[in-house]
Amino acid sequence: MPYTPTELMICAAARELEDGTTVAVGTGVPCAAAMLAQRTHAPNLVIMFESGSLAPQLPTMPVSVGDSTTQQRALMVTSMADVMQFCQRGMVDATFLSGAQIDPYGNLNSTMIGTDYARPKVRLPGSGGANDLASFCWKTLILLKHDAKKFVPKLDFLTTPGYLTGPGAREAAGLPANTGPARVITDLCVLDFADDTKRMRVRSLHPGVTLEQVRAATGFELPACDPLGTTPAPTDRELTLLRTEVDPNRYILGRAG
Repeated sequence: MPYTPTELMICAAARELEDGTTVAVGTGVPCAAAMLAQRTHAPNLVIMFESGSLAPQLPTMPVSVGDSTTQQRALMVTSMADVMQFCQRGMVDATFLSGAQIDPYGNLNSTMIGTDYARPKVRLPGSGGANDLASFCWKTLILLKHDAKKFVPKLDFLTTPGYLTGPGAREAAGLPANTGPARVITDLCVLDFADDTKRMRVRSLHPGVTLEQVRAATGFELPACDPLGTTPAPTDRELTLLRTEVDPNRYILGRAG
């Protein structure tokens, strides 16, 4: 069954979520990944929305975090402050984030593009809850399009911490040990971070993609795991669930190229 890059990203992201854990999501690809995980290998996955909904049973893809479907059969509907409190207390296992730029240590910029903060080339939305989530969730999963303008050696602005400047830097900044980015999932590959350097590396290539393609779309030196894996293609069951149950109205899948 043919699939799109977006469908492959969703399936790869879903496989990173474990049964019986908690995940903080927004709408879009992260929500689709969580919903797919619930319908396949992680039926007891607890979904949390930054807007305050805890453990809803999502019938189909919400249009936004304010959509009433994010509250359907939820265990609790509370506030953003409470969700951030849960995060800061170590109660959230995983979260999904993205950004306009990412550097080799998984730090993210979602604030501005340019060298002058007062007069940026582009003003972006800012942190929202991303800094809290990346600082205190046990595992951060990053989703973004693979492009050399996004994968940069140095951020124009550090909005959200990855591994900062390398091993020990998160802990030195006062962040909990054993937290930080675990995977970067793009339309070309899946990346992780080396234990000794905390720098990004290629973990698996998507079907039909070469390492040369990935490196050409990256603005910094990018090593690869040895052996280098291949990302499993979406199964027919995953694609059927995505298209008929998760996003039948194609709010997300309709954007796929």
